[in-house]
Amino acid sequence: MEKNKLAKINEKIAENVVDAYQKVEDGVVGAYQKVESSVVGAYRRVEDGFVERFLTREGETVEQAKQRLSGEEKDGQ
Repeated sequence: MEKNKLAKINEKIAENVVDAYQKVEDGVVGAYQKVESSVVGAYRRVEDGFVERFLTREGETVEQAKQRLSGEEKDGQ
């Protein structure tokens, strides 16, 4: 009888520990994803600004300039 009671208590403790761990993991992963998307977004804005200002030809969009530059890289290698 005593063993059965201890087993149930241990099972509840294990469930609580797993739930707590899952909440912490979700919080950490969620925070990391937010930071990652912010950094990537900022980098893309800087990259687009640089391409627009220094690498586009007259009448060319940023995307067209990136495609042109990407094609030049492949041809040059």
